[in-house]
Amino acid sequence: MVSSPVRTQQSRPLNFSSPSQGDLSLSRAIASLPKTPLFGTDGIRGKAGELLTAPLALQAGFWAGQIFQIAASQSGPVIIGQDSRNSSDMLATALTAGLTSAGLEVWNLGLCPTPCVSYLTGTTEAIGGIVISASHNPPEDNGIKFFGDKGTKLAANWTKQIEAGLRGEQEPSILTQRWGRAYQRPDLIEHYAEFLTRSLPYGSNFKRQRVVLDLAWGAASQLAPLVFQELGAEVICLHERPDGNRINVRCGSTHLNSLQAAVQEHQADLGFAFDGDADRVMAIDARGRVVDGDYILYFWGKTLKEQGKLPNDLIIATVMANLGFERAWTKLGGQFRRTAVGDRYVQAEMFNSGAMLGGEQSGHILCHHHSFSGDGLQTALHLTALVRQAGGCLATLVDGSFKTYPQLLRNVRVENRDLRLNWQTCQPLMDAIASAEAAMGDTGRILVRASGTEPVIRVMVEAENATAVDYWSEKLAIAVQQHLL
Repeated sequence: MVSSPVRTQQSRPLNFSSPSQGDLSLSRAIASLPKTPLFGTDGIRGKAGELLTAPLALQAGFWAGQIFQIAASQSGPVIIGQDSRNSSDMLATALTAGLTSAGLEVWNLGLCPTPCVSYLTGTTEAIGGIVISASHNPPEDNGIKFFGDKGTKLAANWTKQIEAGLRGEQEPSILTQRWGRAYQRPDLIEHYAEFLTRSLPYGSNFKRQRVVLDLAWGAASQLAPLVFQELGAEVICLHERPDGNRINVRCGSTHLNSLQAAVQEHQADLGFAFDGDADRVMAIDARGRVVDGDYILYFWGKTLKEQGKLPNDLIIATVMANLGFERAWTKLGGQFRRTAVGDRYVQAEMFNSGAMLGGEQSGHILCHHHSFSGDGLQTALHLTALVRQAGGCLATLVDGSFKTYPQLLRNVRVENRDLRLNWQTCQPLMDAIASAEAAMGDTGRILVRASGTEPVIRVMVEAENATAVDYWSEKLAIAVQQHLL
């Protein structure tokens, strides 16, 4: 356990009065909140300066402080980490003010991956954790994610209470006579780095392994190269500095072209692309082929299954997982279960079923043998170790695995939050989806959903025939544009 500095000092509490008590500024802040839920699949997310303002973050810190103290079984600090976005410092300062006004001590890590906060929250005396990041979103967005004292994402019943506080629908249950204190604790990140290497198979080393890392100008910029180099890899970095103006811009896990080119140019063994907060990763093999979360789950699951470490040979994936992956896994004798999109739902089903491995096609991978958070860096390290054990060639593993069904995902930007989240009430769009499903029958499938992290409607079409995929994905994307914009 990491020891805590002196916790608090005596003072008077701030007055977080409700609008009915005459606090005009708070009343205006509440009135400006959207009517739809603030919390999506990954915390509160939106444009910095619009939805995510300093006053909102201060209130979020105060109400999270209330919940952390009620939910925790002991007293302790709250850990805050952030990505490189220009707005992250502002939000960290405001959240810290809210937490300390609730009487809590804050340990601020500064720039670090989301799973670092999750790990440290679960292994120190911390009673909660907060990450300031919008993950793979563009630089102008930001977000606030909350973790409970075990390092898992804060349960929905608690986030609902935070939101009720933000909307002025409840009074504080804990009013303290103490101010909290805030401390800069970047030294704690080293504990997370040590954990990453300890989690690998005994004796792992990456000597003579050439690896390209696309760090997306984000949270993994400083840590990922160091860990790979300490394990002996030759590392080539792309987009390697923390840069709030360029985070995720045409790079990282959602833009793989530059990584594909670099892997082939440098004749690397494999490459990895992280998103802005490094809780997801996508891989590239030596031939420049994309190795997404479905393949990573298949390789890691097969290894765990052979070692007898995969209960019921069960993998948890989402509705986005490719049919080729599912059928290949069941052909091996494994079990396969799908959830809604979002690592929160994968995590919940893993706990419910006792599964030890799950994740998303987008590169969120959760392995409960090691942690309770999707962790891009840990996943990249384990895949590299697995490749080394299999002879050092990811491309060979891909060749011997499975073929994916043609699948296309289109993102249609819908800025109006109410229209986006209530898209299922749009009858013309529902009719278009029904027509597409009837035409494809059992030869394909369609998934339309509002993103929980971006202002987009996602349209996914998967089928045995690539022509059908192209046709119906285009047709449905146009229907969204016609009826929701």
